[in-house]
Amino acid sequence: MKKTIIPTNYESVLNVYDTQTAIGFIKRCFEEALTGSLKLKRVSAPLFVHQQSGLNDNLSGVERPVQFDVPSLKNNGEVVHSLAKWKRVALKQYDFHAGNGLYADMNAIRRDEVLDNLHSIYVDQWDWERVISKEQRTIDYLKEVVQGLVNAMAETASRLHTKYPSVNIPIQTEVSFITSQELADLYPGLSSKDREHAYVKEHPTTFIMQIGAELNDGESHDHRAPDYDDWSLNGDLLFWHEPLKCAMELSSMGIRVDDKSLLEQLEKANATDRLAFDFHKQVANNELPLTIGGGIGQSRMCMLLLGKAHIGEVQVSLWDDETIEACDGKIFLL
Repeated sequence: MKKTIIPTNYESVLNVYDTQTAIGFIKRCFEEALTGSLKLKRVSAPLFVHQQSGLNDNLSGVERPVQFDVPSLKNNGEVVHSLAKWKRVALKQYDFHAGNGLYADMNAIRRDEVLDNLHSIYVDQWDWERVISKEQRTIDYLKEVVQGLVNAMAETASRLHTKYPSVNIPIQTEVSFITSQELADLYPGLSSKDREHAYVKEHPTTFIMQIGAELNDGESHDHRAPDYDDWSLNGDLLFWHEPLKCAMELSSMGIRVDDKSLLEQLEKANATDRLAFDFHKQVANNELPLTIGGGIGQSRMCMLLLGKAHIGEVQVSLWDDETIEACDGKIFLL
């Protein structure tokens, strides 16, 4: 199966020049809407962390971070996969309190990604985190925040259409919430990804909850690191992408682990050795604030709202010969 899909009769709505200006417009509009909805302040963020800090996102546990030596330091640097853990530490250090949070432009290298229409080795996203109270560690609060994000996207899409009338991709604000187990029960004969496509086709804005733990069949819907999201209070936000006829994940987010869920999930993942890291010690000792947070793909949002068929149309990255050959004369890769 070809990894690069060229939709039949595909033609970008905007030319390359207008695409560049539209990308900037989308990012400015969404940041305004997001920060207003969640009361977030922009902060500077690291491109790399100490290899032994325990602050990098381990993703599914098999991806290799880009590492480099720093002669002036005693250990190596490591390019971040995301800021999932760093943000929680920053909220404490910057003296944020319940009801307020931060966001940052996160740029990363995920060198083990399999390149296709939706995946690149370059990752750019809005990484955000907000301090919450103990009482807000609930599914209802998670849903409330998800709805706020979707409303911010819908506002951005509306403003984009006003500026570029030829671009008309409205965002359905009614979110369909479903757990990963409910999804598996609904489509027992399909893989997790095929379940997503089948469900999101009928429910264009979907939030799949409770990702990471084993389902009744012994498999998990998708892998999640055990040390930042609480697997019972997290999820993925997906939208139907019409040009590719598929579900597109735009955000992975959740209420973060507390001391109890951290220990439980580390044991399930056979990763209790991580308790040696400062970050994990602080969570286990209740020294970090309770938070909710996630990442929102910048390039994917631009791809979705502009109706683009390949992520290389909205970001500059490296592509293999197969991708370049498939796109030649059909899709303009930046």
